[in-house]
Amino acid sequence: MKLSDKIRYLREVEGNLRGLNRAMTQQELVRAIQAEGNGKGTISQSYLSQIESGARPHLTNTTRLLLAKFFQVHPGYLVDDPEGYHAELISDLRTTEDKLDLWLIAGAERFRRDPGLCQALLTLANHADSRRCLLLMEAVLKTPSLVDRLFQVLKPETIQPARKKLARPHTK
Repeated sequence: MKLSDKIRYLREVEGNLRGLNRAMTQQELVRAIQAEGNGKGTISQSYLSQIESGARPHLTNTTRLLLAKFFQVHPGYLVDDPEGYHAELISDLRTTEDKLDLWLIAGAERFRRDPGLCQALLTLANHADSRRCLLLMEAVLKTPSLVDRLFQVLKPETIQPARKKLARPHTK
């Protein structure tokens, strides 16, 4: 896992631990570090943004210690993992599930201005078997009119006319 992914993941976890039900924003993180650090170091939102975007692939030792203390993780966690590294013995399926969950969390962050979509992605990421949920969604989408019927039953207040999307060619 890349350092940038770890920081985004830690913001997600911290936001949920603080009852926000979403990731802390970068600015909220900066303010929390300032408020809880008793003047013993700070980080700017722009520096945090550079770290998360990958523009700065490494942290200074001071910043690493500051973030490790705030998130209550070992400073050694806040580096890129070597390619193929796993902290524990896990199956390929579990690795896939973890990558999928991180991808969903990143998607939720990207679509945070759409609260419904953001929450749906987080709910999916927090499910014990998000891969299976997505496979089920594929089956639902392949069944004509099932999507509209499920919306009528499960979310009647959000019914909107279905829009057809053009099929995109599958590329690797």
